Amino acid sequence: MTNNTIRLKNLATHILLIIASTILVFPFLWMVSGAFKDSLEVVKMPPVWIPTHFNFDNFIEIEKYFPIFHSLWNSVVVSVVSTGLQLVVCAMAAFVFAKIPFKGREALFFLFLITLMVPMQVTMTPLFIIFQKLHLVNTMAGLILPGIFSAYGTFLLRQHMIGIPNSLMEAAFIDGASYFQVFRKVILPLSKPVLATLLIFSFMGSWNNFLWPLIITSDTNLMTLPLGLSKLQGRWATEWNVLMAGNVVSFIPIFIVYLFAQKHFIKGITMSGIK
Repeated sequence: MTNNTIRLKNLATHILLIIASTILVFPFLWMVSGAFKDSLEVVKMPPVWIPTHFNFDNFIEIEKYFPIFHSLWNSVVVSVVSTGLQLVVCAMAAFVFAKIPFKGREALFFLFLITLMVPMQVTMTPLFIIFQKLHLVNTMAGLILPGIFSAYGTFLLRQHMIGIPNSLMEAAFIDGASYFQVFRKVILPLSKPVLATLLIFSFMGSWNNFLWPLIITSDTNLMTLPLGLSKLQGRWATEWNVLMAGNVVSFIPIFIVYLFAQKHFIKGITMSGIK
């Protein structure tokens, strides 16, 4: 293969990547642009890409529809606590399935994975009945608890932990370490990239969750941001500029989480590619 052929292939690849990236980024840029337009400019045809006058009042207008800052705080609490507990539970379960031998381990893990095939919508009704019996409806605990357990997160961490050499554990056992000490001081530090990946996915899933908060809560004091944003869309008319402003506010926390975790996230993607 000649150098010219290689250059042409690389050029074609980069052009396709640029086109694909533009298509993916376009809705986001349009949302940010619309968040600063007035109600007429946002629906004007042909489209106005850059607002004539940046209208920051759209972010203030959101308060007329629902208490955005209170809902934002609820979403932060639910997402942070749910994600943190999910990382702990999934990491411990993955360690047991990957590194602690016991009878029936593979069969139990197979049954565990079967839950991935069950849609969340199927389990919501029995889950709601259980929470109702436990008096957890319209409580913060009712919002948080279902997000603690994740078969996908356990599977993701387990596959990574299997690749960690057992010799490291054996050396720690010789030094007198317990299983918990091995988990905390050997396994977890070596699993940071995968934990960061799970953190981002888990936080995004919890942050954008709409259906479960809609079912488990009816108290406006427990309203999360996705529920609040749904109130910005009216039955007969919608202020699209205000709706886009609300979505911009909703995007900021996810972006912040990714900024803090991107180093380990990219490292985890790179490691999985090498494997």
